Amino acid sequence: MNAAAPMDDLPPGLADPQGGAQAVFRALLTALSRPAAAVPCPAVAPEVPGLAPAAAALLLALADPETPVWWEGADASAWLRFHSGAPVAARRDAAVFALVVEPAALGRAGARLADFALGTDEAPERSTTLIVQLPALEGGTPMRASGPGLAAPVTLAPAGLPDGFWAQWADNHARFPSGVDLVLVAGDAIVGLPRTTRVSPADGG
Repeated sequence: MNAAAPMDDLPPGLADPQGGAQAVFRALLTALSRPAAAVPCPAVAPEVPGLAPAAAALLLALADPETPVWWEGADASAWLRFHSGAPVAARRDAAVFALVVEPAALGRAGARLADFALGTDEAPERSTTLIVQLPALEGGTPMRASGPGLAAPVTLAPAGLPDGFWAQWADNHARFPSGVDLVLVAGDAIVGLPRTTRVSPADGG
């Protein structure tokens, strides 16, 4: 944990907190309304060790004192709490947001998509939004995405997701209206995958 890090050693926050956060939020809305498409994230975040620029920008734009954050494979919680007031979630299923910097963790028991907050049919908004940091948003196994926001199926191939991840996503999709939402990040780009998006093998298998 970095909770005891001296404040002078913490990276800065957004240079323009209001304008920068609004720009990042607009990029996120675009990504979620156009599932599987890579969307540039405004370069408004400082350099934070271990975090992609898009991941840092999203956390600064979204987190606040009412949104506990779970850290998987990275811990910049002292930095985020200083700039946003966001507390650390005590458990995965108590997190409003989760940052997953080691995507392989999502293949381990106790750290899969179903172990985060899924919401309920009556309150689907009480679920975790996962920000998953990847080495690249292309170059992985080609998959086909379809559903709301897509006039026709599109192909995506993010790199670095663990074996069996898309089977987890199929289960998550089947839980609608509950289930988690996913934001994949690499560098300064993001891909939105709301729980309404169906992802299947690109070869139809």
